[in-house]
Amino acid sequence: MKTLPSIALGTWSWGAGMAGGDQVFGNHTDSGSLKTVFDAAYDAGLTMWDTATVYGMGASEDILGGFIKDYPRDKFIISTKFTPQIAPETENPVMTMAEESCKRLHTDYIDIYWIHNPADVEKWTPGLIALLKSGIVKRVGVSNHNLAQIKRADEILRGAGFRVSAVQNHFSLLYRSSEKAGILDYCKDNNIDFFSYMTLEQGALTGKYGTANPMPEGSQRAMTYNPILPKLDALIAGMKKIGEAHDASVSQIAIAYAINKGTYPIIGVTKPGHVEEAAAAAKIKLTLEEISTLESLADATGVDTKGSWENPMV
Repeated sequence: MKTLPSIALGTWSWGAGMAGGDQVFGNHTDSGSLKTVFDAAYDAGLTMWDTATVYGMGASEDILGGFIKDYPRDKFIISTKFTPQIAPETENPVMTMAEESCKRLHTDYIDIYWIHNPADVEKWTPGLIALLKSGIVKRVGVSNHNLAQIKRADEILRGAGFRVSAVQNHFSLLYRSSEKAGILDYCKDNNIDFFSYMTLEQGALTGKYGTANPMPEGSQRAMTYNPILPKLDALIAGMKKIGEAHDASVSQIAIAYAINKGTYPIIGVTKPGHVEEAAAAAKIKLTLEEISTLESLADATGVDTKGSWENPMV
């Protein structure tokens, strides 16, 4: 099993189309603008990439695959997802979508393959077994599942001699439901890697946006976060203060927090500078007092950033 870097790089905002970067983030990215990002990540030793078929309906995988094919495959850890809502009507839709992802990613195997959401744990989890047996997939995980669903998926896989080896849920300073539900502790106790997505809350926890500088209108994230930005002022100020003690930015403190909580944050990158910031954040060690301060400030915001696609964890 490959050793995981402290940080995974996310491609949710790569490419256009349904659930792609243009709709969700208001970005306009393509392979031409992203090649320097990929190269910067490779040079920094950040070679774990997370994508999904549904991100731009294949556009994200296409772009990532176009870059990967020019390098030795064993240099990368590639993570992608099966989304039940777009499952084809085949004998094993999970297998079908994995094979299609492999084609777009120019690879004959996937390091971590996820059931993207718990639409039906009993129906979709067994589809992973054939992938593991065939070697097309090396490890499997579940995303956006609550604790009971994680345990049930693991039980199904154990019946075939496998197990859930990773969980990927929304986790940030502003959204710690997986911790409150006992999922982080369960993962730690059962040697399951926990991947945290939306660690930066789509930019709201970067210090770039605020009351005086809202996100540009015209994207889903602007509609979601602009109304709550005024409530984050004290938290951002606290993150800046702690950042000064570590010669770090607000973004880096948000990333370091997720790492210090024992998770692997998935950081969306669309510019080389994002990669450089993420790489440096992995080296930051926060004190227990700093973590407590950050969590108190986050709790005081009173905001709930649960995504519309997410089910409650608690």
